[in-house]
Order: sequence, then structure tokens, then C-alpha cells
Amino acid sequence: MSRIATVAAAQMGPIEKDEPRQSTVARMISMMRQAKERGADLIVYPELALTTFFPRYWMENEADVDAFFEKEMPSPATQPLFDEAAKLGVGFNLGYAELTEENGRIRHFNTAIIVDREGKIAGKYRKVHLPGHHEHEPWRPFQHLEKAYFEPGNLGFPVFNTMDGIMGMCICNDRRWPETYRCMGLQDVEIIMLGYNTPRHFPQAPEVDRLQDFHNHLSLQAGAYQNGCWVVGVAKAGVEDGCELIGQSVIVAPTGEIVAMTSTMGDEIIVAECDLDRAAKARKARWNWEYNREPRHYGILVDGPGRPAPADD
Repeated sequence: MSRIATVAAAQMGPIEKDEPRQSTVARMISMMRQAKERGADLIVYPELALTTFFPRYWMENEADVDAFFEKEMPSPATQPLFDEAAKLGVGFNLGYAELTEENGRIRHFNTAIIVDREGKIAGKYRKVHLPGHHEHEPWRPFQHLEKAYFEPGNLGFPVFNTMDGIMGMCICNDRRWPETYRCMGLQDVEIIMLGYNTPRHFPQAPEVDRLQDFHNHLSLQAGAYQNGCWVVGVAKAGVEDGCELIGQSVIVAPTGEIVAMTSTMGDEIIVAECDLDRAAKARKARWNWEYNREPRHYGILVDGPGRPAPADD
């Protein structure tokens, strides 16, 4: 008998800068209820789902930055989401800004968690591949200060055996790096969940603006196909404080095929039945990594290319 996870992707429309957490959480609870009515037992929310995408603002006051971070999870504002999940029996994946103290040092991470169907945190991931820049660059139409406000994640790419499946997470820019998927694929991941806030406009190369949706799907589909797993990519979409974010949230099968996709730029639910056993079948029957991979030739991936030898005269 197949193991079916009925998964909902909960695309969210814009969250304005002054929208309180309680309002955002109420939207998320509404979508969770819609997903449950459609048979879902797992729902995936976007990156930094509780606030506007604040790295677009240059802020010199540390308190202004920290106001966008969660100092505990669940917090009083997010506890209703956890309570509703337990009431409905729906697990969820949530992206948020995490402020924590480790070894006497205050840390800031772009974080995602898996919460099981009892409302308990079952796994945590911190974004590894941070895009953007460190310094204020006023020539830009909007800032992208993830490198200023976050530090790279320190948890690697773990997977978690929960809700009858092997589940992993990544966040936004992580999806563009093939190593992200392979690190989890090598741990037999069956479903990878990720949220994104992706601007339509890329100031350094505006000629690729028209390709943003294509590049989004290209990376998600390639990651699913090459690693034999389900991938759920979920957007914060629409025009948020003057910045247009792409949508087209998708659920991708281990074959690389898109099986569900949103059609709006606002709050929208899509649902698909994900047969988790297809992941193992894809890896064993198609790729058979133990038999076919040649890792002795992959050292350049971690050792770097070094200086090439001079060409012969």
C-alpha cells in the first residue's frame, strides 16, 4: 500500500510593512482550514511568512531590524497556528526570521521548521545560501540585505523522519544550488519543502526579468528529477510595498513534472496527493546511486578547482 501525503502549498499574497503578526497568522489559519477541507494533512507556507520581506529596507537601528525576528517559536502570536494544526491534524512547514542566543552570542537566521500533526516542532533548518549584499546600495530600486541581516545557516541540510515520511527543507535561494537537493537526496529524502520571496526585477541584469518564473521552475523540477523526490515550492507573491514578487507556486513529482500550480498572485491553496514511495522507486530504479555514482571524481565540488596548469606551448 502506498504512503500518500496529501500536501497543500499555501501561497500568500503581499504582507505590508505594518501588518501585525496576528493578521498574518489569521490568514494562515484560514488557508490551513481550506487545505484540510480539501483533504490535506500537510501544508507549506512561504519564506519569512510572518512579515513583509524586510531585507528590502535599509535599517541602521538594530531594534528596528530585530522587530521582524521571532525570539521564540511558538510565540504568543503564532501559538494559534500551532493550536489549529493540532486541532485539525495538519502538519505544516513555516519560514520565519529567527533570533536566538547560542554560546552567549546573539544569532540571526532565516529559518524554517516542520511542525507535525500534533502541533510539535519536528525539525528545523536555517538558510545556507544567502543572496543579496551587506552594504546600503541606494542605486537599487529596493535593497536585498539578507547578507546584512542574517548569517548563513549552521545546521547543514538535515532530513527528518516524521509524519510517515522522510522530509527536508530549504529556503528560496537554496533552490538554485544543486548541492542543496543532493545533500538531502543522499539521506533518502522523500519530500523537500521550501518557501521563497523572489522579486521579478533583478537590478544587476534586468534582461533576465522575463525569465524569473522559468528559472524558478527549472531549479525546482531539476532538483526533484535528479534526486527522485517531491518538491513543494511556495511563494510570497504579488506587489508588496512596491516590489513585485513572482508567484507560480508548484508541487513537483519525482519525475520532475509539475502536478499542481497556483494561478493567482494572492493567497491561494493548491493540493496534490504525493505518493512518497515514488521517491524511493525513482532513486533505486532510475538512478541507483550506490551502483552508478562515482564520488571519487567529485572532489572538485568541495576542494575547489585550484589554479589550472599552464597550457603547453
